[in-house]
Amino acid sequence: ERERERESCPLTSTRTKNMTEFDANPFADPVEINPFQDPSVTQLTNANQQGIDDFNPFTENSRLTPAATDTKVPNAPKPAPSQPAILQPTVEPSPQANVSAAQLALLRQQEELERKAAELDRKEQELKNESYNAKRNNWPPLPSFCPVKPCFYQDFAAEIPAGFQRTVKMLYYLWMFHAVTLFLNLLACLAEFILDAKHGVDFGLAILWFLLFTPCAFLCWYRPVYKAFRSDSSFNFFFFFFVFFCQIALYVIQAVGIPNWGVSGWIAALSWTSTNIAVAVVMMVVAAFFTACAALALFLMQRVHSIFRRTGASFQRAQEEFSQGVFSNPSVRSAAATAASAAAQSTFQGN
Repeated sequence: ERERERESCPLTSTRTKNMTEFDANPFADPVEINPFQDPSVTQLTNANQQGIDDFNPFTENSRLTPAATDTKVPNAPKPAPSQPAILQPTVEPSPQANVSAAQLALLRQQEELERKAAELDRKEQELKNESYNAKRNNWPPLPSFCPVKPCFYQDFAAEIPAGFQRTVKMLYYLWMFHAVTLFLNLLACLAEFILDAKHGVDFGLAILWFLLFTPCAFLCWYRPVYKAFRSDSSFNFFFFFFVFFCQIALYVIQAVGIPNWGVSGWIAALSWTSTNIAVAVVMMVVAAFFTACAALALFLMQRVHSIFRRTGASFQRAQEEFSQGVFSNPSVRSAAATAASAAAQSTFQGN
């Protein structure tokens, strides 16, 4: 009955269990426990052993099927049948094949060269056309409806070296100032002629000087110095120095103002101070302009001469250029040939 009461009471049952645990000897040898005797482990080992017994390695479709599970192992992919490597025999080209290949290569090169030559010809023609259009005369700048066309080509940036452009432009501006001065001289002589008819000679000469000296100055000293700087021509330099020296002397004479010479210089202007102050003032302005032209011309001549000495030009070189230019001119050669043939005919006729 006491045992039944102990079993029925949970507190007493747990107390007895704990007491039994305390009753165990802690200094005794531990109980050996075999982990392979566990039921779950023995079940798995038995199932694998059964699958290994059922496997036949000599059958094609044999596979490991575990008895305890329904899992299926997929078949491994079959390897592709391997073929032995085949070496292709090397075939050497025949001499005829080599010759034909060389001919084809030469033909291709010839076609390429012909194509490049045609391209170069086309570009050269385009450059010629462009240069023709670019070198078309542009001076004097006249309107398109004018029947008179420009006579000269002038481009400082394209034809004159950069170091000489300023000097050439100053000479061009001097020529323009020269033309303006001659026109003002014409107006001063006109005023003089209006007030006194006996000065008609001065007015007529002023018209002649304006019409003559304006284009002559452009052709005789400005264009030579322009061509001298453009092509480094010693002959043009010497021609410019000779004509420009004469121009400076003429400026001095015009600034002095000799009476009845068609110029409004200082002498002519001072002669009108007692008669008409307005005409005297106009003539003094013209005389100042002639003086300024002489001073500027002298300064520019000295500057051009210094540049001429630095370029290495000489009189001998100028002579060579003159002789080459004369003998290479077709009109001069034809004239010389005509004169020689005429002299020969006259000699034969005289004999």
